[in-house]
Amino acid sequence: MSHSEWTAVCGIDDIVPDTGVCALVDGEQVAIFRVGEGDFYAIANIDPHSQAAVLSRGLVGSLGERIVVASPIYKQHFDLRSGECLESAEHAVRTWQVRLQDDRVLVRRGSQ
Repeated sequence: MSHSEWTAVCGIDDIVPDTGVCALVDGEQVAIFRVGEGDFYAIANIDPHSQAAVLSRGLVGSLGERIVVASPIYKQHFDLRSGECLESAEHAVRTWQVRLQDDRVLVRRGSQ
């Protein structure tokens, strides 16, 4: 995997633990979440129910073993690992791979 497949989106400390930020990667809005001190996830920022670009502003938490974000509009929960919508699987969102390098958060372009 070449370095060019990864896009730096922000510094690690730019994301407060248990919150998200939005970044534009290859023309798509990506919501990047920091869970606790060091777990990072990336999903599409567009809420498929409302079509609003709001998921990065959702509440991060867990439901059972799943780490989720609750959409600020209709409160559906999206699994940050798989993108699955817990209330309606047909409304899953895209996911991206995330890695950390030199205090930066990188998102893999073209991930699914």
